[in-house]
Amino acid sequence: MSEVTYLEGIRQALFEEMERDPNVFCLGEDIGAYGGAFKVTEGLQAKFGASRVIDTPISEIAIVGAAAGAAHMGMRPVCEMQFMDFVSNAYDMLTNYVATARYRIGLGCPMVVRGPSGGYVRGGPFHSQNPEAAFFHTPGLKIVSPASAADAKGLMKAAIRDDDCVLFFEHKYLYRRIKEEMPAGDHVVPIGKARTAREGTDVSIITYSATLWKALEAAEIMQAEDGVSVEVIDLRTLLPMDDAAIVETVRKTNRVLIVHEDTRTGGIAGEITARINETCFEWLDAPVLRVTAADVPLPYSPPLEDYVLPQTSDIVRALRRIVAY
Repeated sequence: MSEVTYLEGIRQALFEEMERDPNVFCLGEDIGAYGGAFKVTEGLQAKFGASRVIDTPISEIAIVGAAAGAAHMGMRPVCEMQFMDFVSNAYDMLTNYVATARYRIGLGCPMVVRGPSGGYVRGGPFHSQNPEAAFFHTPGLKIVSPASAADAKGLMKAAIRDDDCVLFFEHKYLYRRIKEEMPAGDHVVPIGKARTAREGTDVSIITYSATLWKALEAAEIMQAEDGVSVEVIDLRTLLPMDDAAIVETVRKTNRVLIVHEDTRTGGIAGEITARINETCFEWLDAPVLRVTAADVPLPYSPPLEDYVLPQTSDIVRALRRIVAY
């Protein structure tokens, strides 16, 4: 066992999968000699060469389109979006072509589209978005959003081996802040399985990515100050979603709070709420509440960003409202 950061976990997965399978290659802007904007791919080109770690023009649609063609021919490309905000430039290719290719013509697209997402880093509206919900309702895609270093590595390995396109949202705030022991050997985390990050009996928080850590902080505060036992579920995979894990925690605690960093309107929390109401409404002792970002572009200003994004104090207030029912 060794301690690695979230960023290093992703890098390890890329190194190991490229060594394991010669069909795996990477492409993206500045990922070669420069090592990527956040240095996730540092050292890859020196080891595997410029034919397997390809510096591309600044064109996300070209990156994804080239990867789709390579995937059809038996390769397993890993595309880097320098910031996940700009995956919107490849939205047409991903939703109209990649996601439908297996259904239309029987061609799989075993490819990964990865990159840094999220705020809490004072990056402003062009470098802090959480665009996962824009792809969430597209059949044919898979969406992964890990919160821990071990899950970042294990899910990246699973994504590369998957026979469909996986959108892999890496939270840039976590890159160097999260450090933990990494399991030895071929550490693979299955896509589509949530994990219980904290056991509890009185109320459940369902969350993913960076807000997991704020949820855990809020759970500790509730235990210490209110004597309330909070269970925290880390979804890890958003599509396909682990409905069984959601139902299990609802039946266990009978109270649910959903937390995510994306904006409120049209966010994934609304879908989770609907599924809970449809499948286990009779187990609820209080309304399902949400803590999300406000419906505004993310400001550069630190105080304004803090106001817009979910904070630990926001989660604590929502939990106290739920347990008061």
